[in-house]
Formats: sequence, structure tokens, C-alpha cells
Amino acid sequence: METSGIRVMKSEAKLLNLICIIAALIFIALAVLNALFSAQFFTTDNLFVTAVCLVMALMFAANPLLYMKNEGRLPIPFRKKAVLDRPPVIGGGAPLLDSKGRAVPPDVKSMVANMQQKQP
Repeated sequence: METSGIRVMKSEAKLLNLICIIAALIFIALAVLNALFSAQFFTTDNLFVTAVCLVMALMFAANPLLYMKNEGRLPIPFRKKAVLDRPPVIGGGAPLLDSKGRAVPPDVKSMVANMQQKQP
């Protein structure tokens, strides 16, 4: 029962992402058509319509892009990869790193060391 529910949720997410991508492409097409077929593009009205179309396209494209990032299918350029294969070393050696690869502050490091001590 659980697997069919998960499958339905994934298919719903794919359908919603497809609808969002189509809506984003329509708004981008409207912005391009406004730029191509307007007599004077640099009027306040034309720039406003173009800006609104591009912001709407961004709003519809944000959800599918974030979904792809969470699924690991969208590579983020210039992003440091977190080292997840190494176990955290508390006393000497390599520094303790968070999930983004940054050094952990000393107070957090002491809390982790206290949690790893064996209780009597």
C-alpha cells in the first residue's frame, strides 16, 4: 500500500512540474512576442508587460528547478561538494564539517563531543 501511494505522489509531482514548465515557457514566449511585435519596445507599458511576463515565468520555473535540485538531477555550478564519506573527527585530525562542507563552530563541536562520550 505504501509503495503505490509513493508512486501516485511521484506521478502527481511530475504532472505538476510539467504544468509549471509549460506555464513558464508560455510566459517567456509572451515576453519574446511582446519584444518582437511592439512598435516601440522601450515604453513604460512594454517594459512593464515584459517584466511581469519574465517574473511570472521565474515563479513557475522555480518549483521544477528546486524539485530537480532535491532529486540530484540539477547540477549546481561553482558549489563545493560536501565530504560525506569521512566520519567526523573530534579530537585532532580533520575538522568537523557540516552538511555544506563548512567548519563547525567550537560550541557545536563541544556538544558533539559530549554526545559521543559514553555514559556510565
